[in-house]
Amino acid sequence: MELVNPACPLHGPGIDPWSLVGSRLVEVLASWHTHAGHPGDGPVEVWLIDDRGRSTNIASGTDWCLMVESSGPDEGFDMGDWGRIDVLPVRDETPFAAHLGEVVLGVRQEWNPATGRVALELDFASGGVRCETWSGNLRLLAVERSTGPTLPTP
Repeated sequence: MELVNPACPLHGPGIDPWSLVGSRLVEVLASWHTHAGHPGDGPVEVWLIDDRGRSTNIASGTDWCLMVESSGPDEGFDMGDWGRIDVLPVRDETPFAAHLGEVVLGVRQEWNPATGRVALELDFASGGVRCETWSGNLRLLAVERSTGPTLPTP
């Protein structure tokens, strides 16, 4: 079976998530939107830093695709009346925190022909994390590690 890296019409294909397999997660940073002193429900985007020195950015695209790109963390910034974006190391705020120090064992992705990638799951020895775009926002969910194949779903 040929592995396919689906392309978002607006943002392109990004990186091949299979390149993450075998790397150890050493740090996770996330950007958070804060408005009137209240943080949002979840991170705007995350950066996975691995033992190879690579930084992988995961974010929801403006067209509701799930972007997976190679890029370093942004700096926070003030948006005036709309609040601010802060970029901080993740502790327990996302499911990735539970997998710091673990190796990525497998990946699965889902896509929509109109928008490209819509979900990505990463498997670790102790469980997994599902990253998905939901109503234009990034959503991260802890999942049990799959015992099935780690092939993309067409």
